[in-house]
Amino acid sequence: MKISIITATFNSASTVSDTLCCIRDQDYQDIEHIIVDGKSSDGTLEIVGEFPHVSKIISEKDRGIYDAMNKGIRAASGDIIGILNSDDIYMHAEVLTIVANVFSDPKVKTSYADLQYVQVNNLNKVVRTWKAGKFSKRNFYFGWMPPHPTFFVRRDVYDKVGLFHLGLRSASDYEMMLRILIKHEISTHYIPETLVRMRAGGMSNASFRNRITANREDRLAWKLNELEPHFFTLFAKPIRKISQFLIR
Repeated sequence: MKISIITATFNSASTVSDTLCCIRDQDYQDIEHIIVDGKSSDGTLEIVGEFPHVSKIISEKDRGIYDAMNKGIRAASGDIIGILNSDDIYMHAEVLTIVANVFSDPKVKTSYADLQYVQVNNLNKVVRTWKAGKFSKRNFYFGWMPPHPTFFVRRDVYDKVGLFHLGLRSASDYEMMLRILIKHEISTHYIPETLVRMRAGGMSNASFRNRITANREDRLAWKLNELEPHFFTLFAKPIRKISQFLIR
């Protein structure tokens, strides 16, 4: 079973080597690592070139991170697809073995796990832990979502539901998981382990204005899928942020 990992980069020279190392060091052997770069000018591609495990490199202008992810999905040949961006790392060398074991059950179509936020300059300093918990359709109405860097998907699921929606600035990952898990009711499996470390920050968290925009986009994600959100979905983003702080 081949696992394709897509890493989107753009001027990521300060962090990409950590991501590359964590995938190179996985004990699972059948990995296809795809780098999708937005024409970096800071030496990112030179660093990527030092890692012979990388299977494919796409370097061209894009329309943002979700456009890069779409390019990676189209280029992927694996049975299972995961996305690990250039600010993120896997917790240990057995992560993809764990994922492969889960997907050895043909009934498993998607999976997700827990995630740790860490300091930007110290990957061993945990800021908070995102305990995702078992999937419940009801939880989506209260702002819940799986941590996207821990979300693995069978290739045929993307063939069925399509790619990331580029009209959303920061909620395309939320919309994709809403589409997969709620609209199409595709099954998922919770792995009760922390599999990913993510540097704290991110587009939707960068400012109060960005958080408001992200909340509006969450509601738009429901509309795009012709779904009617619960009243509490109006407050999805704030509730989701609170839930991510519950376990430190």
